[in-house]
Amino acid sequence: MRKAKPKKRVILPDPVFSEVKVTKFVNHLMYDGKKSIAFTIFYTAIEIVNKKLAEKEGLAPLDVWKKALDNITPQVEVKSRRIGGATFQVPTEIRADRKESISMKNMIIYSRKRGGKSMADKLAAEIMDAYNEQGGAFKRKEDMHKMAEANRAFAHFKF
Repeated sequence: MRKAKPKKRVILPDPVFSEVKVTKFVNHLMYDGKKSIAFTIFYTAIEIVNKKLAEKEGLAPLDVWKKALDNITPQVEVKSRRIGGATFQVPTEIRADRKESISMKNMIIYSRKRGGKSMADKLAAEIMDAYNEQGGAFKRKEDMHKMAEANRAFAHFKF
């Protein structure tokens, strides 16, 4: 590569839970630089999860959110690779930072697609579904794994 890699930016922890992961999630959730609105949506969703699920199971709502993210985090993905005029879907393992980013984006995408009153309600519903290993984001992870398993024969074409 000719150019130097850009430096990783330091992400500050969020004000309530002091977690960097929460700030990353809110950054993905944010539209048009409206970070305070994104934080409000996230914290409201966490409160809803706390009322509906976490109190019953005796867990912290942030632990429910982390477990939900772990449940929808894919381990492998397929990448297209052109070899001799044919395009193969080659299964590859995902880097740790990309895994985290994909799971967060999937949770946000599928919560936006949901029907519901507010974004906080939709996000809370998606978090609870992901925690219970169901919902759109979990199905997306399962589909990615199935696709990688189906194309396992092309794994020797790795990059």
